[in-house]
Amino acid sequence: MKLKSHKASAKRFTLTKSGLVKMNHSHHRHNLGIKTAKRKRHLRSGTYLSASFAPTVKALIAPAKK
Repeated sequence: MKLKSHKASAKRFTLTKSGLVKMNHSHHRHNLGIKTAKRKRHLRSGTYLSASFAPTVKALIAPAKK
């Protein structure tokens, strides 16, 4: 059976060359008038997934990267 990547995860996470999992922040799509400018500014930048969640996400998106 062919291994397939989890498409929802593959759209949201990317792997870097060093093996880190890169992601975007959530809560930056709607109700932006309520959020402060500082909060929206920090949500714009990407970040790296924590080390505890990284193996799970790598397993979900790994078949597409091989």
